[in-house]
Amino acid sequence: MPRIIGTDIPNNKRLVIALRYIYGIGPKRSEDICKELGLSPDMKANALSEAEKAKINTLLQTKYVVEGDLRRQVGNDIKRLIAINCYRGMRHRSGLPVRGQRTHTNARTRKGRRKTIAGKKK
Repeated sequence: MPRIIGTDIPNNKRLVIALRYIYGIGPKRSEDICKELGLSPDMKANALSEAEKAKINTLLQTKYVVEGDLRRQVGNDIKRLIAINCYRGMRHRSGLPVRGQRTHTNARTRKGRRKTIAGKKK
């Protein structure tokens, strides 16, 4: 498995797809990296030479914020929102959806499993 910026990317996938396994790289950015370095997007990741891996590493470190730095940046942004007690920060703190989704029926991903409340006794 080729290792790029501390992440193992899969051998048997095309380079454009394999680069997406790095946190912070999506479809467009992956295509841009291949184009900028002159690599074929259809080549398999295990066909990368050491020089090509080094080129990808240096490009990602200089031009883009990815992996640990990006995770740290996102975490700090969320901590800042919580610290200033804004609406989004309060939603993060209480584990509810942040972007205005309905919570009456859905939002099980954020809220967790249903908590059964005992029925009212007569």
